[in-house]
Amino acid sequence: MAQVAARAGVSGQTVSRVVNDSPRVDPDTRTRVEKAMDELGYRPHRAARALRTGRSQTIGLVVTTLATVGNSRMLQATAEAAAERGYALTLVTASNGVAAAFQSLAEQEVDGAIVLNEASAQVATTQRPRGLRLVVVDAQTDAGFVAVHSDHAGGAASATAHLMSLGHSAVHHLAGPVDSFAAAERERGWRETLVAAGLAAPVPARGDWSAESGYAAGEALAAASAVFCANDQMALGLLRALAERGRRVPEDVAVIGFDDVPDAANYRPPLTTIRQDFTALAHRAVDALVAEIEGADAASGPVVVPTLLVERASTR
Repeated sequence: MAQVAARAGVSGQTVSRVVNDSPRVDPDTRTRVEKAMDELGYRPHRAARALRTGRSQTIGLVVTTLATVGNSRMLQATAEAAAERGYALTLVTASNGVAAAFQSLAEQEVDGAIVLNEASAQVATTQRPRGLRLVVVDAQTDAGFVAVHSDHAGGAASATAHLMSLGHSAVHHLAGPVDSFAAAERERGWRETLVAAGLAAPVPARGDWSAESGYAAGEALAAASAVFCANDQMALGLLRALAERGRRVPEDVAVIGFDDVPDAANYRPPLTTIRQDFTALAHRAVDALVAEIEGADAASGPVVVPTLLVERASTR
């Protein structure tokens, strides 16, 4: 740091301010210091900074699987959001349970953790290490942590209302796993929208988020005229199952999904779906966790990210 200060013609304190992204440095000085850092190959020493500040500048991400599109997209978006805030990200899978994942993160001395989706179901019944700050994506609000989630129920309501607006008096649902908060909220939004319109809610078919489970639900949903699928991957499997049974989409069956995965526009036919903003979701989760870590004002209730109906050919 002293060498950087000498080359840039500033004090060591100014270099420290640049390294810590302080706003108390004018742009010309910051540029000069950053140029000197590049020329000398200077990098902040993370371990030394942790000793000085009491923080590792690292946050954990707990997942049960990366096989689902939502989790893999959240991993990328969370890593990018953390980097923008000056934090590194370490990934821990909860294959041996959330308690083991928390213990691993505690041993790595992370400043806090974000728990994703399926793993969130275990948080309420899992004791976490003392001092581990936590934000949970897709969970019921709890006094012990901040909850962040997409507007699953609102998105499901939009999907159901869209199908009803096309004249469908019976809207079936291909639901997600019973222990999933997101699946339960999407089912709730679908059911409440039908009930409010004076329509019966058929018994849902159920899958596990995979295209294979959507295909397997094809027999139960073959006679339906409109189906709201709890995610796009299950909708993909259902489209194949319906095609094999001679059911045309959208002429015979209108199908809508949830997530708006990158390939949704290339399904056959292109899939109407509810878009989740994974980038916004990750940023809100990281912002909430950093606020907890740095002692800023934390969210007092759940942080809800809006969803958007994207209409394509599968419901026209």
